[in-house]
Amino acid sequence: MALQFPEIDPIIFSVGPLSVRWYGLMYLIGFAFAMWWANKEAEKPNSGWTKDQVSDLLFYGMLGVILGGRVGYVLFYNFSAFLSDPLMLFKVWEGGMSFHGGALGVITAIFIFAWRTNKSPLTVGDFVVPMVPVGLLAGRIGNFINGELWGRQTDVPWAFIFPSGGNVPRHPSQLYEALFEGLVLFLILVWYRKQPRPAGSIAGLFLLGYGTFRFAIEYFREPDSHIGLYAGVISQGQILSLPMIIGGLGLMVWAHRREATKTA
Repeated sequence: MALQFPEIDPIIFSVGPLSVRWYGLMYLIGFAFAMWWANKEAEKPNSGWTKDQVSDLLFYGMLGVILGGRVGYVLFYNFSAFLSDPLMLFKVWEGGMSFHGGALGVITAIFIFAWRTNKSPLTVGDFVVPMVPVGLLAGRIGNFINGELWGRQTDVPWAFIFPSGGNVPRHPSQLYEALFEGLVLFLILVWYRKQPRPAGSIAGLFLLGYGTFRFAIEYFREPDSHIGLYAGVISQGQILSLPMIIGGLGLMVWAHRREATKTA
């Protein structure tokens, strides 16, 4: 017994040669939320942010997500194909984005923005990361609608049979990621930012939280067919998540120790 995946056209509508796709709409939802959230935070008294700075930051962040996500996918998941055809890096219409690459792109954007505005990268990072999980939630729902990045075979009652996944019931791992990497992580960050905490600790918590959730959910997600599992145990996504877990935990510990030293 398994749920049959609903036949959802990935294209919402077309006007001539232009098509609006569900996955693209999810990216727009993520960016729209980030714009709303950032402007709302900037309008608070003594926020230290102006609307112009928010606009510039979102522009840098958008470039970081798109460029980093594409480059990360090519380097982390399809490097052999890139070596045989370097131009595939620019064939974005063929699909392929990596969250870990996008994260590196956003981190780079944060440092560039902080340098240009004389802000602390820790402060900028803390300002940015609460916006990210909602974009992740939307993106994973887009993956589900597309019937891609499905999970491993299972017999759980909520398993789905995906058209591109063979006639076997599979974990809807896209929805697991939407729930934990999206909604749950967002709620954790919103709660934590209301607590007394040092600069950089929110960014650290995001890295730790995302890395932990992604590492755990990878056990339910089907490994990339052209990569498989390393040593039959660990996936590429888990390997890329380990530095986030270590780095996030390290950043939180360092931030708290640094604050304790200041107040001692």
